[in-house]
Amino acid sequence: MITPADEALLRRAVALAARAVDLGDAPYGSLLAAPDGTVLAEAHNTVRRDDDITAHPELKLARWAARELDAEAAARTTMYTSCQPCGMCAGALVRSGLGRVVFALSTAQLVALNPASGAWPTVAEDGPALFAEARVPIETHYGGQAVSSA
Repeated sequence: MITPADEALLRRAVALAARAVDLGDAPYGSLLAAPDGTVLAEAHNTVRRDDDITAHPELKLARWAARELDAEAAARTTMYTSCQPCGMCAGALVRSGLGRVVFALSTAQLVALNPASGAWPTVAEDGPALFAEARVPIETHYGGQAVSSA
């Protein structure tokens, strides 16, 4: 459930997105807040400026959280973001251990506003292959024994 306090922090994320546009960047902004609403870190999209396809604000903040917060503190934080995180960012958010994400626009709403934002190509995948070889570094690192090739 989104509270008035959440809405205030979402407005800050939208303001970061507007600032990104003013700077010539794509219109996405995010911030990470502590349970009391204190802003811990904020970022906006710099894909164009940095010539880096991973320079999404959600991913930048997930990296920051993983580096700067212990697991318990990360689990208590909330990310506020102007748009629903993409698949790349969503995966990073899960891995960083953040507790919650609140977004202003859904992916469907974004695509309705900008149809080009939903026009991502797919990448062909083949595999799995070379199980016997690929399992060695995994087992070496984790010290376990794989029981099947599935």
